[in-house]
Amino acid sequence: MPRVLAIDYGAKRTGIAVTDPLVIIASALTTVPSHTLMDFLKDYFSKEDVSEVVFGMPKNTDGSDTNATPIVQAAVNRFKKLFPEKKLILHDERFTSKMALDSMIASGMKKKDRREKGNIDKVSATIILQSYLETRL
Repeated sequence: MPRVLAIDYGAKRTGIAVTDPLVIIASALTTVPSHTLMDFLKDYFSKEDVSEVVFGMPKNTDGSDTNATPIVQAAVNRFKKLFPEKKLILHDERFTSKMALDSMIASGMKKKDRREKGNIDKVSATIILQSYLETRL
C-alpha cells in the first residue's frame, strides 16, 4: 500500500514525515535544507511508493495568511510542476511548532536536543501528517 508523506516547509529547513506502509502511523523521517527538498523528493519517490503528499499551510488564528504562506505556496507550485501525478493536500498547520515542542518535552527529550530546530521541524511534520490522517477516518 502506498505511503502518505507530509512536509513542514520552512525558509531554511523542511521537516518530513511519512506513514507506515499500512497508512496507520505517522513517523518523523528527516529534515532537509529547503533548497534541496525537490531533489530529496525525487530520490525518495524513486525508492518508495507515495500516493499523497500533505503540505502544512501556515495560517494565523483568524485563518488569514502569515508571512510564511507565500514561501510555502511557492514550494507547492514547484511541487505541482515536478510531480503532477502525486495527489497534493494542503493542511492547516496552526500551532504545530508549539505542539511539537510540547510533545518533545513530554517525551523526555533533553533540552540540548529540543534546541535543534530540525527536530522541531520533523515533529511538526509528524503532527501535520497525523492530523491529516485523522481527517480521513
